[in-house]
Amino acid sequence: MKFYYANATCSLAVHAALRATATPFEAIAVDLATHRTADGGDYFAVSPRGYVPLLEFDDGSRHTEGAALLQWVADRDPARALIGEPGSARRLAVLEWLAFVASELHKPFSWLWHKETAESTRDTVKARLATRFAEMDALLARRAFLAGDAPSVADFYGFAVVNWCRYLAIPLSAYPALEAWLGRVQAQPAMNAAMAAEGLLK
Repeated sequence: MKFYYANATCSLAVHAALRATATPFEAIAVDLATHRTADGGDYFAVSPRGYVPLLEFDDGSRHTEGAALLQWVADRDPARALIGEPGSARRLAVLEWLAFVASELHKPFSWLWHKETAESTRDTVKARLATRFAEMDALLARRAFLAGDAPSVADFYGFAVVNWCRYLAIPLSAYPALEAWLGRVQAQPAMNAAMAAEGLLK
């Protein structure tokens, strides 16, 4: 299986999940500025949408959308430790948080990466994110991870997105529980290994 990724993007979550479930994969780096793979190939020929993550299975089929890929990877583990059993309260909580991260965090953040985004829009987005961070901070003051006391793929996804605050100079000092959660997720062996492989550890 081939895993197409770009350093420090949302694909970091899938990268960590693959490692956590010991799923064999070949990692292929993508430069999103040029849409070229590490060997110089045209990434648009692989993914017409041009974004990551993407998994290419041994049968040649290709699949995108991080939240969906995280569910698939988590189910590779017979114990389903990162997602919970079908029909369980744990699984519902994980899926709920995957949807939250995708819609309430990931999507708003996308505006902040574009230089052409108006300052008024940036202010609106940051205010919306602050509301979401406050909600997460209150929750994480009561429990260790988003869906309970054990880490899940929702934590991997949430970490990959909230960690962008480091690159965008968005302070998180007002959210101590959220900051502590970032530290706990980064300390997970699979996340730490994925970050090391992507050259994100200092």
